Amino acid sequence: MTDPADRTRLIARATRRGSGRRPVSPPIERASTLLNDAPGDMRNERIGPVYGIEDLSAAAELRRAIADLEGAADSWLVPSGLAAVTVPLTALLRPGDEVLTTDAAYGPTRRFLKRHLGARGVTTAFHSPDASTPEILAALTERTRVLLIESPGSLTFEMVDVPALAAACRELGVVTVMDNTWAAGLAFRPLEHGVDVSVQALTKYAGGHSDLLMGSIAATDPMIRRELADTIEDLGWRVSPDDAWLALRGLRTLPLRYAEQARSARIVAEWLQGRAEVARVIWPALPGDPGHARWARDYAGAASLFGLVMRGGEEAAAHALMSALALFGLGYSWGGFESLITHETGQVAMRTRPPALEGQLLRLHVGLEDPADLITDLEAGLAAWRAAS
Repeated sequence: MTDPADRTRLIARATRRGSGRRPVSPPIERASTLLNDAPGDMRNERIGPVYGIEDLSAAAELRRAIADLEGAADSWLVPSGLAAVTVPLTALLRPGDEVLTTDAAYGPTRRFLKRHLGARGVTTAFHSPDASTPEILAALTERTRVLLIESPGSLTFEMVDVPALAAACRELGVVTVMDNTWAAGLAFRPLEHGVDVSVQALTKYAGGHSDLLMGSIAATDPMIRRELADTIEDLGWRVSPDDAWLALRGLRTLPLRYAEQARSARIVAEWLQGRAEVARVIWPALPGDPGHARWARDYAGAASLFGLVMRGGEEAAAHALMSALALFGLGYSWGGFESLITHETGQVAMRTRPPALEGQLLRLHVGLEDPADLITDLEAGLAAWRAAS
């Protein structure tokens, strides 16, 4: 389970003393123009932000909270989880460089690597999602500047040995960037394990209510921080004060929601394991999962997101299952309070080396509903699956 101390850490900043009478949460400041008392103050950054594109109260407090959560010297906010990945890649890669990542990389990340960076002289190499540490390191070349890590990998949830890869890359001068959305900065802290840059989609667990888009980037190395800060400044990326306030509010209850949803996910996943219609459940937190040993060694908890491989079937059967559900919403994203289901067979087929699956691949996100009710819902879905198969 996640560290109980995080529950206190994420709230204690809100109740700290020394600032006089004030609201628990910082005010929402909607401003473009910031006025000054004197001409000499107008560009004085020591007084505070100069223009509304800079971080006002809610965003500044959220940045401090994320940096504290990640164990970073600083953090930055960007308008989406995808931007949290693309900004470090933009900041750190130059024409002629190469980035190495998993073949299970998040689809929009893969698109950015191919379409945007590829057109600008940066090449991408993909390693097998289940590659060993020596195999991943052997795929590095003299042109590799960044190792982009997803652990677990998108959709098929493969685990890599992050500490070993980070240590080896540091010796080789390769920068490591990790998408840590699945662990939410709670179950795993990449920077503590040697990773250079940790990114998250705050859209997911930190927001927690499926009502905002945001990403975070955290780092400690001074040179990398400078590259990140300059790139964000040059691109003009900022988040709205309203969204920053919502994400900060969500962060206060993050440990409780993350742990409760993981508890429910385990109940649902273990029930699905016993169903004849299901070939396997892909979730590193389950004993027997190929990534379980690494998860148990390095992680203090698990996201309530897992893969479900059906025993055979066609797309029509998968859609029949999904259509029969009343509690699982049909929608992308995850980490919110509601349960969701998506059909992902087509996504994994687009990989360089598609995995061998026993049947249709579904992705489930378990929300805050009663797990017994979710199981009843899934029973109806499986009945529809059988009827359509």
